[in-house]
Amino acid sequence: MKYWSESAFGTPDFSPYPDELIALRRDLHAEPEIGLALPRTQEKVLAALEGLPLRITTGRALSSVVAVLEGGPGPVVLLRADMDALPVTETAEIPFASRFHGIMHACGHDLHTAMLVGAARLLSARDLPGTVVFMFQPGEEQDHGARLMLAEGVLDAAGRRPVAAYALHVFGSLLPAGRVTTRGGPMLAASDSLSVTVRGRGGHGSMPHHALDPVPAACEMVTALQTFVTRSFDVFDPVVVTVGRFNAGTAVNVIPAEARFEATIRSFSPRARARATAGVVHLLENIAAAHHLTVDARIAPGYPVTENDPAEAALLGETVERTLGDGRFETLARPYPGSEDFSYVLGDVPGALAAIGGCPPGRDPLTAPANHSADVAYDEDVIADGAALYTALALRRMSARSPAASAARPG
Repeated sequence: MKYWSESAFGTPDFSPYPDELIALRRDLHAEPEIGLALPRTQEKVLAALEGLPLRITTGRALSSVVAVLEGGPGPVVLLRADMDALPVTETAEIPFASRFHGIMHACGHDLHTAMLVGAARLLSARDLPGTVVFMFQPGEEQDHGARLMLAEGVLDAAGRRPVAAYALHVFGSLLPAGRVTTRGGPMLAASDSLSVTVRGRGGHGSMPHHALDPVPAACEMVTALQTFVTRSFDVFDPVVVTVGRFNAGTAVNVIPAEARFEATIRSFSPRARARATAGVVHLLENIAAAHHLTVDARIAPGYPVTENDPAEAALLGETVERTLGDGRFETLARPYPGSEDFSYVLGDVPGALAAIGGCPPGRDPLTAPANHSADVAYDEDVIADGAALYTALALRRMSARSPAASAARPG
């Protein structure tokens, strides 16, 4: 497989340490950690970066690693990899399967980390026109790790702010192995959580008229939420509400005093997000009042919309073709409904997140197990592709005053 483009950089083709990066990935995969505290993972990353000309700091509120590679007076570029795993029990029978029951790298963050280590090694071997910040982030899975790293000053780590920020996310399905896709504008959805408790008065199942039954009202709320989003929002700026949990009652002949359900709310613009989160609470309160019940409906804010800068997304796509070869890039037609806390970084720095296909050979990307599945698997060749792409993005962006100028440079 070709990992480097001679025409783009005037250097021979070479593979960016594939054996070492695969070994690092498998070591991370075998000992996954979740949340903001990743001591083993942090230790492995620090060991992998040892000996490189990097200025390294670690986080205070989380097990982050920030490595600064200083070059010339040119722009600062930030590259990010997330490092945390998921509370999933791995089912795959592989030699490097998770040794920790109930924890698994089911979203490919182990590959992301290996990619960024590879980029750090490649870039450390070159004379750089600018500076690169390598952001190794815990807590991407619902723990707002990027926001915490911003609060701890990752954007000021180089002494001046980045002009651009990039992240790659591997997909175990949907995309063929090695194919890269992104788009300008919304790339991923905002994600918020809704928690609802409907309160009434319990009683005997044979005499509902002596009780205030919260169950039918809660069921009405679930169906009303679906009507609300399909009748209140533009089909081209959609909102998706999915109720994933519903609990009520203890026995078949007992009317409970409470019914509870929880839902995820996905949206693709700040305006739709604001309208949706306010609208669902108003809707539920009025349904409860109509049934002489009370309701406690709370929104837990999740991640904002992941909004790619159009010029940076175009630069990323053009860099894929130059670096990995013709036919490796496709423009994403519409956003993915997943969410990402790289959105916090892109709220402060223009940049782009791209998806890179990691579906193993012999599997159909349309039917292969998806990210977060207990049996998801990834083609490890994608690690070298990601390392090369991170490297090429940093070099091209540091060499131009704007992404448009960089994209216009001859190969």
